[in-house]
Amino acid sequence: MQSNFATGLVAPSLAQSAAIGPSSLGVVFWVVLAVVGLIGFVMLIVISQYIQLAVQAWLSGAPVSLLKLVMMRLRKVSPADIVFNRISAKKAGLEVDSDQLESHYLAGGNIERVVRAMIAADKAKIELPWDRATAIDLAGRDILAAVKTSVDPKVIDCPNPASGKTTVDAVAQDGIQLRARARVTVRTNIARLVGGATEETIIARVGEGIIATIGSAENHKAVLEHPDRISKTVLAKGLDSGTAFEILSIDIAEIDVGENIGANLQTAQATADTKRFQAQAEQRRALAVAQEAEYQAEAQKNRALVVLAEAEVPKAISDALRGGNFGLMDYYRMQNLMADTGMRAALAKPEQQS
Repeated sequence: MQSNFATGLVAPSLAQSAAIGPSSLGVVFWVVLAVVGLIGFVMLIVISQYIQLAVQAWLSGAPVSLLKLVMMRLRKVSPADIVFNRISAKKAGLEVDSDQLESHYLAGGNIERVVRAMIAADKAKIELPWDRATAIDLAGRDILAAVKTSVDPKVIDCPNPASGKTTVDAVAQDGIQLRARARVTVRTNIARLVGGATEETIIARVGEGIIATIGSAENHKAVLEHPDRISKTVLAKGLDSGTAFEILSIDIAEIDVGENIGANLQTAQATADTKRFQAQAEQRRALAVAQEAEYQAEAQKNRALVVLAEAEVPKAISDALRGGNFGLMDYYRMQNLMADTGMRAALAKPEQQS
């Protein structure tokens, strides 16, 4: 009886589960399908841009695999930059692999500038391989501007107006100052761009050559008559060695006469000599004054000694009279002699004053 009761309880439960099972499985299936579809839709949206780039590259004859594009994004490389620059190089007849572009991008280089420079160099028949172009770019030089300067030479002002000076000043052997301004035409030497000196070195060397040429001239008139000698002399020194440029020409744009430096130096020397002689004269005058004061002190000292000696005379006379060495008549004769001497001196003073 108990088994019949248990059977009666289980049977409805099995019947209910059998009735609910198929509908629950259908709901789960549709939920899973919706999630998968959503994930697939998102992935399709994400991958669609890579598919577009891959198709664009393939149609342009510069194919890049879809897997490479996805891996570029994972390495934080812009796939669009790689594809567009590879297409540009391919259309210009250059073969640049996507791995080369990617490695240069990761190294911090500017792939667009490098590709454009290589295209410009190829059109101008300038040899510029990939390794050299990337090395120049990574060295911090503007490779595109260097190629443009190789094709279209640039003009450098000497001195540089940014330095605040407008002319190079030099003095000829006759003491006349000349003020010159030069224009140097240069083009980039790509082979020496890495490690070569910059424009500042060119300006400094040209300025040095101008000063040396003017300074070696016998007079300023010779320089004014033939300013081209400056250009020839400076060019003959090979000033572009060790620089990133090749000097094509040096033109003297302006040369003016400045001050008479020789005369100014002579005037300054004369002023200095005058002050020196005045100092020496003042020194001799001070020495003479000191010596005069010393002589006056010595004379005063001697007069004091005379006074002391004269004070001893009466005492000596008294001692002589007391000792019998000096008689009374001798004393009177001496007094008469002194009186006569005083009278003569008094009579002679008016005549000396007249």
